[in-house]
Amino acid sequence: MVATMKALVKEQKIEQMVAPVRPSLKHKYPLTPINRYVDWKTPDGAPFDPWVRTHWKTGAEIIKIATESMIIRGTVEEWESWTGMRFPDSGTYVVPNALVPVTIDLEANSGCYVEPNIWMRHIL
Repeated sequence: MVATMKALVKEQKIEQMVAPVRPSLKHKYPLTPINRYVDWKTPDGAPFDPWVRTHWKTGAEIIKIATESMIIRGTVEEWESWTGMRFPDSGTYVVPNALVPVTIDLEANSGCYVEPNIWMRHIL
């Protein structure tokens, strides 16, 4: 997929491509801040995260962390429906497959999820 994206961009005579990369294992470490997670390495010095590593192996470099890449707001009822969980109190909750916890505010009847991602640059 990365090779195809790069080829399409090259066809347009563009010299670089910036890709927003959603780390594929970050959901297993939702309490670890993204800026620490991106610094994790494998024993051979490659990025720990497989999707980040895939981009890295094709020559990409991390250029920025987008701390607010996607924001999802909903009512408490919606969040309970989406996650299959109950939120009996206001606070932060780890939810399945989320990169970071969701914040629930019962008084305001709202939940908010702010997902980070990583911007990586490919020089073509």
